[in-house]
Amino acid sequence: MKLKSILFFQMLMLSILFCTPKKIWAQNAPEGRKITGSIADSVSLKKLDFITVNLMTDKNTVIKVDYSKTDGTFTFSGLKPLKYQVVIVGVGYKDKMLTADLSDSTKQAVNLENILVSPATVGLKEVKITATKPVVTQEVDRISYDMQADPESKVFSVLDMMRKVPLLSVDADNTVFLKGNSDFKILINGKPSSMMERSYKEVLRSMPASSIERIEVITTPPAKYDAEGLAGIINIITNKKIDNGYNGSLNVNERFPTGGPGFGGSVSAKFGKLGMSAFGGASVYNTPATTNSTSRNTFGNDPTSLLQNGTNKSDNKKNAYLGYEITYELDSLNLISGQFNINGNDFKIINTQKSILTGTEEILQKYMLRNTNDGNGRGVDAAVNYQKGFKADKNRLLTFSYRYFSFSNKSNNNLAFDDRVNYDIADYKQLNDERFSEQTFQVDYVYPLKKLNIEAGLKAILRDNKSDFQNWTYNDERDQYEIQPGMGNKFRNGQDVFGAYNTYQYNIKKWSFKAGARIEQTVINIDFISTDSKVRRNYFNVIPSVSVNRKLKGNSALNLGYTQRIQRPGISRLNPFVDKSNPNFERTGNPNLRPANVNDIQLGYNWSKKTSINFGLSYSFFKDLIFPVSVYDSTTNITRTSYGNTGSAKLPQANLNINYPITKKWNFSTNLRVAYGMVQGLVNNVLIKNEGLMYQFSASTGYRFEKEWRVNANLNANGPSVSLQGTSNSMVSSSFSVNKDIVKDKLSLSASVSNPFTKFRRNHNESFGPDFTQNNDRQDYFRSFNFSVNYKFGKLKDAIRKNKRGIRNDDVQSGS
Repeated sequence: MKLKSILFFQMLMLSILFCTPKKIWAQNAPEGRKITGSIADSVSLKKLDFITVNLMTDKNTVIKVDYSKTDGTFTFSGLKPLKYQVVIVGVGYKDKMLTADLSDSTKQAVNLENILVSPATVGLKEVKITATKPVVTQEVDRISYDMQADPESKVFSVLDMMRKVPLLSVDADNTVFLKGNSDFKILINGKPSSMMERSYKEVLRSMPASSIERIEVITTPPAKYDAEGLAGIINIITNKKIDNGYNGSLNVNERFPTGGPGFGGSVSAKFGKLGMSAFGGASVYNTPATTNSTSRNTFGNDPTSLLQNGTNKSDNKKNAYLGYEITYELDSLNLISGQFNINGNDFKIINTQKSILTGTEEILQKYMLRNTNDGNGRGVDAAVNYQKGFKADKNRLLTFSYRYFSFSNKSNNNLAFDDRVNYDIADYKQLNDERFSEQTFQVDYVYPLKKLNIEAGLKAILRDNKSDFQNWTYNDERDQYEIQPGMGNKFRNGQDVFGAYNTYQYNIKKWSFKAGARIEQTVINIDFISTDSKVRRNYFNVIPSVSVNRKLKGNSALNLGYTQRIQRPGISRLNPFVDKSNPNFERTGNPNLRPANVNDIQLGYNWSKKTSINFGLSYSFFKDLIFPVSVYDSTTNITRTSYGNTGSAKLPQANLNINYPITKKWNFSTNLRVAYGMVQGLVNNVLIKNEGLMYQFSASTGYRFEKEWRVNANLNANGPSVSLQGTSNSMVSSSFSVNKDIVKDKLSLSASVSNPFTKFRRNHNESFGPDFTQNNDRQDYFRSFNFSVNYKFGKLKDAIRKNKRGIRNDDVQSGS
């Protein structure tokens, strides 16, 4: 079946490429005509370099772009016998347009000689800009949050700022939710990154918000995106549109009592045809000891009661990341680009726990436990893209892409017991080594026809999930740890996805239509190497998507969207490794999981004048949803949690975002999301239903004083969450920040305090099954202080060019 899938994919690719009109591939040979010139400052007569020169055939069509060299000269060659306009654009200079007439067949060249451009600088005392940029904007299929328009981006991390982004929320465990769902994909500059696939919480917590441009929440992903990610896509834009020259930013920060020192930044540069951008950072995140407790009551013939109390702390939790992109323009029609990302983290977590299991009248089991968990993770990915344009239409593009991506997660648990009563299990170790690798081949084609834009593409993703896990038990007589036969395995999950998509976008007057479909075939091969057992599966899906936008009077618009998404389990949910770090509660993956899917309908309204309002309604229906399932075993007194395609869910919800500038210096914004979750599924062959109201609310206000002082205040409220077998408590948090520009638009100092009135927060979770109820309580540090220094640098002249298509693998769900 896999061979048939590969042949089908190859034949579909060839059919699209060979059916492309031949005239698209034909290129006109250069005819030898050229335009030259030299640019200088009209006051100093100094020759100017890196000044943009646009060659146009009419006021709307740019056919070539060049820049002046160090001696001020520029050249356009291989031109047709036409009449051209040469437009000179330079930062700090007035635009200038000249005519170059090559329509005379006897004229082979036009020399514009010495072109003088006039400075257009304006003193700061003459013009003072007081207008503010809009923080939130809405497009036909996404909502964007402009980080640079929010002064608090200078003091908070990207994870902290996500609490203010419409449709996003963050819970007490730093898990991000998109429309109340934790199943989504995070892209960096429209492309997947190993740092987000492996451990997005650690990276987002250490990434300064000042180093990114904006966050896009794509609620109705077009068919060109992979079908995975039930809730949608979060796209983090780090690189700005820059000019010839360079710019960058640097952030240094300190957070306590939780957290630690960190730094991060970004830099972009363009020198002629070569463009580069990079972002990176590192941080230390320590958590002082906090308390936790678990209570479980079971029912039946022999009821039991379990009580556990303990402490938890982490030392030297380090994280670092680096991303790099490079582009090179071979000419005006051919562009090569590449990217490279690397990230890693190390951690050490120490847990202590006192456990007492009692029956109706006596202690059944008792022990003291100390668990030390050392681990690390590494991730790397690299990609190369070739983009070809066409002379007939600069918006017609053909792109070929390749990407390699891999990551690993290793953990080593050491469990030592003391003060035992009726508990004779020896000390033991757990070793788990997860590895993931992926290769992607992709071709994309964009063909615009007046008001209609056509996109098509083919894709092959070849994935390899691996796990090597072992259990070791301490032998008192030999004074050493010995491997336990039958308690380990080498697991491999191969997953190949072959896909093709076709989308159409049509604009007419006040209407915009975007519709398409994606077909995907998934081939899964599962091997348990140690036990020599194998599983083979194949899935075929057709995924439609439709978006409609209607512009209304008064700067308002109405959006309607429908999409279907798929949830494929990642290695952490497939891995059959049994985690026994708490002996009374085991966790394991399920290699037999199937993909799940969701149908999502969305209606949105946005209005923007002085005040901007975004309002949306949506309804989602989940089928074969992957839930964590907890089952109690009365024989061993152990609750085991695994994953299963056990149920379905319905989620109607509404969201509202308002941004209101009260004055030119005082701004107010609010986000509100209300949903009613209804879930049901089988647990140990018993149908369980759960439902409840969920909400997220945030309000933010900021004031700009004289002499570049800014103050901000935030209030956030997260309501209880609803899952198949439980709920969590609500959370209210607050933060206050102050920012001072030392050098305007260059150097600033920032400070903040979060939850100044509450030192600790109680994180409470309730869960239940057919024969048990359970309560988990954890004490978390809530009050924190943060200080940061931001510095921006650079000198720019001309816009950088990037490939418009690339690989986006947004189709795998990780564990949480």
